[in-house]
Amino acid sequence: MTAPTEHDSQAAETPGRAWMLRISAALLVLVAIATLWVTNALLTQRFTESTRNRAEVRLALYSGNLMSELRQASVVPLLLSRDPALIGALTSGDFSQTTQRLISYLDDIGAASLMLLNREGRVVASTDRNQLGSNHASDPYFVDAQRSDDTVFSTVRRDSGAFAFTYSRRIEVGGNLTGVIVVGVNLKQFEEAWAGFSDAVLVTNSEGQIILATESRWRGLEEEVALARRSPTGAIQRAIQATADWTALPADAYLSGEAVMRQTTRIPFQGWRMTSFTTYASVRERVNGVLALEIMGFALLMAAGFYLVSRRARSRVTFFQRESADLRVLNAALQREIAERERAEKNLEVAEQTVAQTSKLAVLGEMSAAVSHELNQPLAAMKTYLAGARLLVKRNRPEEALAAFFRIDDLIERMGAITRQLKSYARKGGDAFEPLDMRESVSAALALMEPQLKTRDVRIHRSVPAHPVRVVADRIRVEQVIVNLLRNAIDATRDARPPIIELILSSGDTAVLTVRDNGVGISDLDALFEPFYTTKAPGDGTGLGLAISSGIVSDLGGRLTARNGRAGGAVFEMKLPIQSELKEAAE
Repeated sequence: MTAPTEHDSQAAETPGRAWMLRISAALLVLVAIATLWVTNALLTQRFTESTRNRAEVRLALYSGNLMSELRQASVVPLLLSRDPALIGALTSGDFSQTTQRLISYLDDIGAASLMLLNREGRVVASTDRNQLGSNHASDPYFVDAQRSDDTVFSTVRRDSGAFAFTYSRRIEVGGNLTGVIVVGVNLKQFEEAWAGFSDAVLVTNSEGQIILATESRWRGLEEEVALARRSPTGAIQRAIQATADWTALPADAYLSGEAVMRQTTRIPFQGWRMTSFTTYASVRERVNGVLALEIMGFALLMAAGFYLVSRRARSRVTFFQRESADLRVLNAALQREIAERERAEKNLEVAEQTVAQTSKLAVLGEMSAAVSHELNQPLAAMKTYLAGARLLVKRNRPEEALAAFFRIDDLIERMGAITRQLKSYARKGGDAFEPLDMRESVSAALALMEPQLKTRDVRIHRSVPAHPVRVVADRIRVEQVIVNLLRNAIDATRDARPPIIELILSSGDTAVLTVRDNGVGISDLDALFEPFYTTKAPGDGTGLGLAISSGIVSDLGGRLTARNGRAGGAVFEMKLPIQSELKEAAE
């Protein structure tokens, strides 16, 4: 009997080896499917959350810009209601120069329109000459202004479907109504700005009616009705793409059957709310990019296995040569995918830097709006006094004109104090020491921080003695320290529910102001007052506030300390010598 040859043994092993190859390939496919499934779930959730965070940032910027425009326009009716020229025109009935005067105000104020109505509701002066002579006695801004002693805000829907937003205020002479000044607010500019992004944005009033929207057909409807009635073509269709695929999470809302991410925020103005709808397209693209890379990796792994098998199966050399050619093609495609992925990551880094820079610009915009608000009032008053002085000089009444110049000098001093206060935040300096009551400084700091306190809905518990707490110090620098402590307390209570800040002023051997919050506390007390030390996220703070505040208190002869409270939160104490101690030290 002949012995089995090597060829026969290899032939006997071939069926077993073929089954092993099939089992290995099946296991590799199962592992690939499981990996792709888990990767898809994890990355979809992660990228969706990242897109949602960026949408929240944009929504916060939109609402902040809208509130800034409304607040800036709210003070205009009060200033114009006290304009002697407008009051004189209403009293004398001579409106020949009033329209031109309102037009000259328009560029300085930045309003959409200005109208002056007499007591019967007839337009006697307007920046829109087509409105002259028309009667608005039944319009809300005229009726509400007659009934109120303050500036009133009105929303009127026009025949075109758009909404007109106005501030109005009554003009009185001797306690009697002589007319109404109406200031139009240009909010349409925000609709045009929002339309430049991929998000669909709308603003609803307290009744749920849409008053601003990137889609004009939504105005005047409720949100559910507007989303259901929107036609499948239009400006929003370019922003909302099909998202019902296997890489997306459950949608927040649907626009004409398209899944979108819905974000909403409250605008602190008459119950308004802002809502945005963001497409999932970017999430799908990023997830699919990663999945493509994983598929390429498994393809390469499987190709490597085939290559090892090909070394044993010389009879299939031609087949594996074709496979090698395919692998080269796949490798080139993989290199292209990797290059595209690197470009996408670079674009993402640029976008994140842009978002961070936008946040910084929003803070600068908030400060600029506050400074503009503080300086616009004395500037408008100076303009009024100059106009009155010019008229008095023409009428040969120099004494009264000189009194107007004295008032202008006082206003200039006020503007100088505002600019000096801003400079004190950037550098040390100032030797304007004077006796002051710490209670007044606490009240002034709270008034300066009132908008942020209301925005965050922070509860303030203030405890001050009934008698004055007098120190000798620079008032502006003391208020700067208190504002810095309040700002840090507001940031520390960002996640507290409800956020609470306590201010306790006491006097004894020294004047002690305690600022306590219910936030997360202080992690590193040793490095707290060092320059550039901060626990905030990059872009939210420079780490110089407490260092500057500590230096100011030291220059005033006091001490600024910090500790963690027993019940949680941080406790800051500012100690300053009382007035008598400073006098003895000077002697």
